[in-house]
Amino acid sequence: QALEATRKFYAPRKWDCAQAFSVVYAHDYQQPMAIAQVLPALVGRSYLDVAGLDCAATKDMSPSRQLLLSPVLGTHGVPRAPIQVHYSITNALQGKHFHYSTSVTVPSGSTLLQVMEVAAEENPQTFSFQTEQKSWGTYVTSIHGLAASTDDRTYWQFLSAGNALDEGVGIYKPHDGEHIQAIFSTY
Repeated sequence: QALEATRKFYAPRKWDCAQAFSVVYAHDYQQPMAIAQVLPALVGRSYLDVAGLDCAATKDMSPSRQLLLSPVLGTHGVPRAPIQVHYSITNALQGKHFHYSTSVTVPSGSTLLQVMEVAAEENPQTFSFQTEQKSWGTYVTSIHGLAASTDDRTYWQFLSAGNALDEGVGIYKPHDGEHIQAIFSTY
């Protein structure tokens, strides 16, 4: 939207596919919905036209950018240092109240979802959870058997240092020693 709004302030020039895609690849867009919002503005065409683009930048950059790295290896195949993340789940809202905490070790650069998976592997009775894939990413629907509900206007809120996370569990990358809280909340 910003690109469209500022179009008249830039001198018109020939479309440079490689330059446009290098700008897109320079950012860490991890959600398909975010990418879908960016590409048509850069290309100036419809969503269907964007899917058929074929330029040097997409050929040269896509394979390296789309490589799925091992969760233990970094960009150059170097093992990533382990970090410890403190993770707690709390329900003081409904039914039988609970509060559980754990510390898990994961490779640096791991997402919160990966932290939750390790916690659930180590203690499934306590830290099991369920998710749904939504257009803007992974949505946690249930933790410790307690499900969020639109009827009850409840959800699982994720906090760090008392502040709500501004990214979803599939994208947010905790740092070493961070304490992540999942709190059953209402809106």
